[in-house]
Amino acid sequence: MALVYGDVTIVVDERDDLFYIQAALQAHQPGEGRITVQPTPASGSPAALAQDMLYALGKRLAPGPNSPDVWLDSVNAAWLAAAAWGVATGVRHVMVPRAHLLTFRRIDQLLAWRELTGAQLTLLWQKPPRGLPPALARVERHISSRDQFEALLAEPGPIPARPSFPPALPAMTAAAAAAGQPPAPLPGGTGAASMRPGRRTHPCAGALATAQLVQAVPAIEVASEEAAALAALAHPLIAGTLSVLAFTRAGLGSLRFTRDLDITGDVCAIKLHGVGHRSCPLYAVPAWARPLLAGARAHHRLTGQPGDSVFTPVLVAEARHLRTHAERLPRLGLTRLAAILVP
Repeated sequence: MALVYGDVTIVVDERDDLFYIQAALQAHQPGEGRITVQPTPASGSPAALAQDMLYALGKRLAPGPNSPDVWLDSVNAAWLAAAAWGVATGVRHVMVPRAHLLTFRRIDQLLAWRELTGAQLTLLWQKPPRGLPPALARVERHISSRDQFEALLAEPGPIPARPSFPPALPAMTAAAAAAGQPPAPLPGGTGAASMRPGRRTHPCAGALATAQLVQAVPAIEVASEEAAALAALAHPLIAGTLSVLAFTRAGLGSLRFTRDLDITGDVCAIKLHGVGHRSCPLYAVPAWARPLLAGARAHHRLTGQPGDSVFTPVLVAEARHLRTHAERLPRLGLTRLAAILVP
């Protein structure tokens, strides 16, 4: 029997039928926006369930007592990271087996995560429903058969699957290209004649406006092994920062002023800013890095500070963790860039 309250479904399996566990595990398809989170048994860590969520999303925390991911032992930081990756990668349905073993506090955390991401949440409750916490007590409809459970897993969910990141149009926006019209000039008298890679434009213009006037600087090639290592980093700001450094080889100072509007909506281009805006180049974002930048941007938006720099928190308060991660990936050649962050 399944009990549904809003976008939260509780599958009540008093007999502990292996079918439901197997179906939930087989339904784990991150590329389709559906993941199965397996809670770590008997873990007393306050952030354990958030870290389990990050693991299901393909993220891996660095091990060891001096781990650069120690800040993800904080409940708020870990759940914020999990929410950012959920939004960035288009997670639309999350299943949690053995949910009856979770504390009421962790169930509240799951519900808060669902509110942030808009995803559907299905909890497998392998005990009588009389033990349901107050947050799950109200029920709108019942599902009572295996066929209905399989149908639930096949539903598309409340939000689209993994976002697509289309190829960038370096000289003009997609709308202008489709209409066959030249892009409008930016303030300050910079015209379309200035279209050449890396040409400086109006210092206050965002990435989308700049892309109407200049061609993006091509991304530096990064080996697939290093790109995969970056994609596995658990914190979106660290993953986003190191990915930008890897494909641009820009200085860290250029990231201090990177705003939300300096990343195009399709995450195909990013604009960096020099001191005094004397050099503000536009860079093409390679396909492997787009989900990582999307995660950094989602993290920034979830903090509720849209006017601030996207990367500032990791360049200041958590700079030592960024440096340590750079040192753990020596083949990227970012150690010297990150070394200036802390003595």
